[in-house]
Amino acid sequence: MSDWIDSQGYRANVGIVLMRGSGEVFLGQRTGARGWQFPQGGVRQGEPVEQALYRELEEEIGLQSQHVTLLGSTSDWIRYKLPKRYVRRGRGPTCIGQKQRWFLLRLAVPEDAAEFDFKKTNEPEFDGWRWANYWEPVREVIYFKRPVYVRMLTELSTTAFPGGAPPLPEWWESETTAAVEE
Repeated sequence: MSDWIDSQGYRANVGIVLMRGSGEVFLGQRTGARGWQFPQGGVRQGEPVEQALYRELEEEIGLQSQHVTLLGSTSDWIRYKLPKRYVRRGRGPTCIGQKQRWFLLRLAVPEDAAEFDFKKTNEPEFDGWRWANYWEPVREVIYFKRPVYVRMLTELSTTAFPGGAPPLPEWWESETTAAVEE
């Protein structure tokens, strides 16, 4: 099955924010030490979005649906355009960016029972990982995804922290302003 690319050239994608009980989030180190990001992956043509979520969860970090609890998702697709140098041409429909539906999951098993496995595919996305403060991924992800992370984490924070989100870090305003300008 091929990836779902809409008529405007955006590839449908699911993003995964996995939290542990303390409120920290899973952050994967891209294979070859090419930065850090949340697990994410394409939605296949005709595949229900929630099914893509659990497929990507297993493919990217080796967890299955019984290891997590689904807490919520973004209310709609969040789009971003790829910088021109990342646009792949000549292989099927041109993809100019991604539209992502983000899901907030909580680890539902003891941490020592969650065995992260990055070798579920021939081309692993990650080769390392760590738990990070809820807002930290905004600083860690590649520059053109930062506005998506700001919007998504802000929207999901009310679900993640019903009693109030953690305070924004001191760097928040300068980093988020720079991300919007890029």
